[in-house]
Formats: sequence, C-alpha cells, structure tokens
Amino acid sequence: MNKTLRQLFTAVIALFAILAMSSTIITAVAGSRLNADPRNTRALYHQIGAPRGAILASDGTVMAKSDPVNDAFEYQRSYSKGELYAPITGFFSITHPVDRGIEMSRNELLSGDADALFWQQFRSLMTGDENKGASIETSIDPKLQESTFSLLQGKDAAAVAIEPKTGRILAMASTPSYDPNTLAQHNTVASNKAYSDLTSVDNSPMINRTTSQYYPPGSTFKTVVAAAALESGKYQPDSSIPAGASYTLPGTATDLTNVEASANGSDGKISFEDAFAYSSNTAFAQLGVSLGDDAIAQQAKRFGFGESITVDGNDSTGSPMKAIASTFPTGIAADKLALASIGQGDVQETPLQNALIASAVANGGTLMRPTLVDRVRASDLSVVSQTQPAVMSQAFSHDTADKLNAMMQGVVTKENTNLEIDGIKVAAKTGTAQIGVANASIDGWVIGFAPADDPKIAVAVVVHNVDVLGSYAAGPIMKQMMQEVLQR
Repeated sequence: MNKTLRQLFTAVIALFAILAMSSTIITAVAGSRLNADPRNTRALYHQIGAPRGAILASDGTVMAKSDPVNDAFEYQRSYSKGELYAPITGFFSITHPVDRGIEMSRNELLSGDADALFWQQFRSLMTGDENKGASIETSIDPKLQESTFSLLQGKDAAAVAIEPKTGRILAMASTPSYDPNTLAQHNTVASNKAYSDLTSVDNSPMINRTTSQYYPPGSTFKTVVAAAALESGKYQPDSSIPAGASYTLPGTATDLTNVEASANGSDGKISFEDAFAYSSNTAFAQLGVSLGDDAIAQQAKRFGFGESITVDGNDSTGSPMKAIASTFPTGIAADKLALASIGQGDVQETPLQNALIASAVANGGTLMRPTLVDRVRASDLSVVSQTQPAVMSQAFSHDTADKLNAMMQGVVTKENTNLEIDGIKVAAKTGTAQIGVANASIDGWVIGFAPADDPKIAVAVVVHNVDVLGSYAAGPIMKQMMQEVLQR
C-alpha cells in the first residue's frame, strides 16, 4: 500500500513539474512570439478590448482616443481631423498591425502593457478595475499644424517646424494625407478595402513625407557646403571665390550655369556671402571640388547624414519612429562632386533633415535631437516620463553659426525679399532641384528660421514637381508658418 501511494505521489509531483515547465515555456519563453502571432485572436481582443490612451497636442487637443462601442472589441480608435494629424499619430486597426506614428512608437504605453506602468497594472489586478493605457502629450502646436496643412493642400509636399533651442517638433505636415478612421473601423471588409485603396494609389498618401521620403535638396545643400568651408578656416564671408557665368564640369563637356546674372560675379570672381545669397551654382560647384568630398561628407555627418534619426520612442515603448538616413555620396569623381555641392546628383535628403540644418544654424551650431513627445501620463494623470532636451551633435562652432546666420539673412534681404516679415529678421536658404526626364520639373525648397537674432522657429518646406523656383513654391509657406508662431 505504501509503495502504491509513493508511486502515486511521485506521479503527481511529476505532473506538477511538467505543468510548471509548460506554463513557463508558454508565458516566459514563447509568450512574446505567441502574442505577436496574427492567428492569436485572444491577443487581438486583449489589445482592442482595452481603453487605449489618448494622443494629445501640446495644448491638450485630442488627436486620437478610444471610444466605447457595442461590439466584441468594446473600444474603437477615433482620430480627430484624421488627415491633419495622420503623419504624427499613424493608425490603430483590427486588420493591420501598428507600423507608423506614435501609435507604433508608444504602443506599449498606449495599450497599458509597458513595464513603466507596472504599479498601475498591479493596482488594476488587485482592485479588478480596467487597466487603462497612458496618454501621450506631444509637442505639436495645433494651430501651426492646421495652418501648415492648409497651405500644403492640393500639393505633393511636406513641411516641418522645430523649436531650435529644444528640438521639439512643432508641426509635421505631409500631403496628400489619409484618414486613419477608415482603417480603425471594425468592419473588417471595409477596413481592408480602405488599406488596399490607400496603398495602391500612385501618390502614396500613407507615407510621411517629412521623415520617409527622399528629395534632392537643390541649393539648400549649399548651407552644408558653406558650413564646411567656414569650418575649414580657409574662407570668410567676404572671401573672393571663383564663379563665372558658366563652369565646365571636370572631365566633361557639360557646362553648369546660373539662374540669375547676379550669381556670376565679376571677372570670374564673387564674394562668398554673395555666392550664397544669389545661389551661385558656378561658385559652389568649384568650392565643393576645392574642399573635397571628405570635408563635405564629414560636415553632412555632423548634421545627421548617413544614419537614420530617431524621432520618438524606443524598444521599451514600442517600435521607434525614425527618419530614413539622408545621404551624401563619397569617393566620387570631381564632376559628380561639383553637382553634389549644389544639391544635385546623388544627394538625397528628408525634409526633417533639412529642418535640422536650419535649426543647428539657429542654435549657434548646437544641433538638438528632434522630439515629438513632451510627456507621458498614466491614467491617474501621474507623469510616467518627461522628455528633456538633448544635444544630438555640435555641428560646427558658434562663430561659424554666426556667419551662416548673417549669410542666410542676406539670402532674404539681397535676393528673396518676398520672404521678409515686417519687424522680424528672417534667415533662409532657397533651393530649386531639377528632377524628372531631361530635368523638366522642380522640387521647390526653402529652409530658414526666425527671428534671426533670437530664433523661435526653424522650418523646412519642400513642394514636389512644380514649375517655379523654390523661393516661390515653398517660400510663402515658410513665411506664413513663421508668422503663425511669431505674430500671435
């Protein structure tokens, strides 16, 4: 009898050990994989059937929230003025995983599952209350965002505004845009069709053009070349540099010319500051060749070129939102370097990258890391985290920044007076990048900041596929963005 009991006891212990091991494997080892498996409908119902936190603008304006609904999922995501904020919020859907915007970068916090919300999760477990997601308070200025989006309507365009001293992103607009509400609906057939329609059209409305679209920067890239020249110690704003009405690209029979006669200089020479103000192609092509691709590439790298730039989040909060890496070619022949030095050829930039260049000049050469979220609050309104300004790099010296600031003011006062704002000093650099077959079209650019003597806002605007110079395609948009912030 005792032997039988011992055998039964051993069997029970073995079964408990097997149960413990299998539970450990399922929850600890395979838990993440099983939760991520699209076939796991329990995980889907867990995510959707919880009050996901809100996403807010800097003044408390609700950009995204979860509303109670009378269906199996219990809550449905809704987006206020969906197209306006879509590049920032992204979307949350029962048919497609979160893959962009703050919905992605702060997914764990919004869902209430982040480790940072442990005590809230514990209290909910002990009290039986519903575990609620954290709210995300962004740096977006809703009035500036709305006016910027309105200015971009009907265009294939993007615009970014940054607070130079902190790196806070004040506006991030991309057109054409899309309405996340069509993807958040619980009618799976309609949601799938909406996604298919949005991803099959040629103009790609779901792409955030500020962070995920390349453009040739045109003459705005001369700001990078100018910084490299000043940092070399070989050039001052009043230095005389080679220019001329035309310049034959090294090793070719191709002649490079200027748009305006004022960019030609006199007797084949022009002052550095005038070459910048009048956007002399012949001067900057020769300057770039003289500096060499390594000097320009190193300067571009200090602005953020060559690596993706994290805009928000980390692995513990979700999947980080990043801007694709802008590129400057190296190891190229002199003719290619000449073209790259005027922002043509193989140079590629995102609007966010160009806004960071303007921001670095505005902030005395110190480039602040761009941020999109100011703080995170738990459902009881306690602050879970608060973003602090952080230096991304020292792009160049304060002396170089002062000289570039003055040179960028000259762009406005000497050549682009249409960008002037009464009573406010504006610093800018325009760009007109040739694109398409036989360079038949234009990407119109402008970057800048104001007030130049105490910068509050740095801006980059690009309008794709136009037939006018950047000063006229993008310039008025930048000017009105600045006015929206500075003349309240």
